[in-house]
Amino acid sequence: MPTPKDILNTMMAKDYFSQWLGIEVLEIGEGTCKLKMQIKKEMLNGFGIAHGGIAYSFADSALAFASNSYGQKAVSIETSISHLVSLVENDIIIAEVFQQSNGNKIAIYTIEIVNETTDNKVALFKGTVYKTDKNW
Repeated sequence: MPTPKDILNTMMAKDYFSQWLGIEVLEIGEGTCKLKMQIKKEMLNGFGIAHGGIAYSFADSALAFASNSYGQKAVSIETSISHLVSLVENDIIIAEVFQQSNGNKIAIYTIEIVNETTDNKVALFKGTVYKTDKNW
């Protein structure tokens, strides 16, 4: 049976968007993970702040890695985000995943994104995943 790290490495090898984001894995375990990335100039919108899709995508990657970490392939079926504070170029952000429930077919997670530079919580993400019958 592959470990959570093995699964994450397999996923990341073909996850070109997460690679483009510059995601660094700080921790990975069953049902959890912690990621880090830096806001780049090409991630900014016309207001000079990070496009909302950047924090969303960052959290979505964290959800994917954590929810697949048990070895059973899982896909998101519902997600949402609340943006609390804007991000600017060179901000370093951390995403941490918290598993809220883990049923036979459905699991629910929350992801908190914190600006490491200011220590402000910048976004809250909630994701529901469907666990398929396929294994890694």
